[in-house]
Amino acid sequence: MRNPMPRRAVLKTLGALGLGVAAGLEPGARAHAQAPSFGQNESVQDAMKRLFGGKTIKDGSAIIKFDIPLIAENGSVVPVASYVKYIYIVADKNRIPVVTRVTLAPEAGKASVGANIRLGETGEVRAIVEQSDGTLLQVAREVKVTVGGCGG
Repeated sequence: MRNPMPRRAVLKTLGALGLGVAAGLEPGARAHAQAPSFGQNESVQDAMKRLFGGKTIKDGSAIIKFDIPLIAENGSVVPVASYVKYIYIVADKNRIPVVTRVTLAPEAGKASVGANIRLGETGEVRAIVEQSDGTLLQVAREVKVTVGGCGG
């Protein structure tokens, strides 16, 4: 003998389906993650305007610790460590200048991030910190990319 589905379970399922349809979801359709609009082939000026609008970016060198080598032996793997709500790493000379954005919660404590980034050529690399009040701070370093690991 089959056990019928309890009435309460049927109502919960129908309610969830109704909410999903009302939200524009199709029953049985797969959800696709929407990637943020990073990694676009654009100029640094366009990327900065798209990300931050007309907000003023203050010099943050007094409170941001930006550890990045001044000479990168291999432009494909450049270690970045930087010290908040978001931390952006922007490489001015890259074809795709916004290298990464890290989202942090207050529970993270001291805000820091470490990553390896790819640099196409020698140029300025910036760490831009957006605080929870919307204040933007940045620090920049010139990183020299050498061919074949020659640090000349």
